Amino acid sequence: MKITNVKTFLIDPGTSKNWLFVKVETDAGTYGWGEAYTQLDRDCLEHALWDIVGKAANQPVYNLLGGAFRTKIRVYANGWGGGGTPEQAAEQAVAVVKKGFTALKFDPFPGPWRAHIERKDEEAAVAKVKAVREAVGPDVEILVEVHRRLAPLHAIRVARLMEPYAPFWYEEPVSVRDLNGLVQAKQGINLPVVTGEELYTKAEFQEVFERRAVDIINPDVCNCGGILELREIAAMAVPVHIAVAPHNYNSTTVGLAATLHAVAGMTNFLITEYFVNFEAMGNELALNPFKVENSYIELPTAPGLGIDLDEAELAKHPYREFPTRKLRQPQDE
Repeated sequence: MKITNVKTFLIDPGTSKNWLFVKVETDAGTYGWGEAYTQLDRDCLEHALWDIVGKAANQPVYNLLGGAFRTKIRVYANGWGGGGTPEQAAEQAVAVVKKGFTALKFDPFPGPWRAHIERKDEEAAVAKVKAVREAVGPDVEILVEVHRRLAPLHAIRVARLMEPYAPFWYEEPVSVRDLNGLVQAKQGINLPVVTGEELYTKAEFQEVFERRAVDIINPDVCNCGGILELREIAAMAVPVHIAVAPHNYNSTTVGLAATLHAVAGMTNFLITEYFVNFEAMGNELALNPFKVENSYIELPTAPGLGIDLDEAELAKHPYREFPTRKLRQPQDE
């Protein structure tokens, strides 16, 4: 079997970024789908090649990776809101829980992003987490996103203030590019600490593991090198007792499928990301969309990745150029 054609589809899903898909065709008539993480222009071909091999072998991809020991994959909701006042965030959170999600993630910090923030900003973030916890009750997991923005002293102080509201985790309090700062923050934080979405290869994760800088990693299958690289990164984390909760700021179609297959047999898998605001478009594009029930997705059993896209539907949503971000001026402060 030989590759005869590679088609790319860069589309506007009507959200905050474009989606990039690739279709790899072969002389045997078998084809495969892949997806790239468009913000960093990473390769998406690896997914498609696994899809082709799985179809040729008449096996789901996870069987080619050693098999699965779970039949459904737990997901948490992101992209649901969490903005505005604490009361508004609480109302939005309740709506997500009513859809059946038992875990949800949001960034409670007000803008603009700063490494050093005022007390009122710290208090605003804590108030929002408190409001969401009181609204959803003790059985729903709250995942706090920090987006790598804080200096260690603020990251530690805010985490301690949030402890009474039992966040499931505290994601990227300090950029891993300041690894010493992240280690400093980790040592002063009692909540599970996450990092990994800005790291892309096994080599970049190695020192994070050696330094015990986090409790959980969240590499993205669409920018870390693909399904096999994600599996290998996860395997490296096993001996140091670090869990894996893949980042998935991609569509709810191919990127999600690749994640499902990667984690199916992953011994230290915890939970993965699902953007509820991408769901409607994903359902339009996929011929056989995934369904979330009670915060779980059933593991696909079809050969390959178990997802197929409608090329005619893809063509209806051409690429959109986003405006350049406006730099803040002194008068904006």
